[in-house]
Amino acid sequence: MSFGDPNNPYGPPQGQQPTAAPGYGHPQPPGVPPQGYGYPQQPAYPGYPGGNAIAQTMPGLVTTARVLLYIVAAAQILIGIFALLGAATLNDASNASEDTFGSNGFADLGHDGAGIIFVVALLFLGLAALSITLGVKFSKGGQGIRITTMVYGLLGALFGVLILINSANIGSSAGLVWALMWIGFGGVMAAAMIVSSGAAWFNRPRY
Repeated sequence: MSFGDPNNPYGPPQGQQPTAAPGYGHPQPPGVPPQGYGYPQQPAYPGYPGGNAIAQTMPGLVTTARVLLYIVAAAQILIGIFALLGAATLNDASNASEDTFGSNGFADLGHDGAGIIFVVALLFLGLAALSITLGVKFSKGGQGIRITTMVYGLLGALFGVLILINSANIGSSAGLVWALMWIGFGGVMAAAMIVSSGAAWFNRPRY
C-alpha cells in the first residue's frame, strides 16, 4: 500500500502532497542554524565564537595597582616595626629615668610619647593588613573590593598632599619624596578602579 494510492485511507487528503520536516532536505534561511529535535539551543560560553567574549586576564593598570598595594604594605610593615621598636626604647628610657631620679615630668612625657608611638605602630600594621587583603582579593573580589581600593587610594593621595604641604613649609626634601610617593601610588590605585577596564574586571561573572 503506498501513499500514491488514491484509495489509501492513511494517505494525505486528495490534492495535498506530504511535506518534509524542516531540516530534511529543505534549505534553511541564511544565518539560521538547523533546529534540533525539540531541544533548546545552548548559549555559547564566554570567550567562544558567538558568545560574549569577556577578558579573563587582569588588566595591566589593575595589575599595577595590585603590585603597588604590596609595596605599600611592605613599607607600612617596616614603619610599624620601627615604631614599635621606638616605642619600646622610649618606654625603657622613661623607666630608667624613674629609677634614677624618681617620678618626674620627663619620665611621664616619655611614657606618653611611647604610648602614642605604639598606637601609630598598630595603625600602620593594620593598614598593611588591609593593603595585603585588598591585593589578594583582586583575583576574585567584586565591587566591594573595587570601591574600597578606590577610597583607599584617594585617601593615600590626600595624605601625600598633606605631607607635601608640610614638607614645603619646613623645606624637607625627604618629606617631599615621601609625599610624591604617596600621591603617585594612591593616584594609580584610584585610577585603576575608576577606568572602564578596572570596573569591567571587578564586574565580570564568576564561573
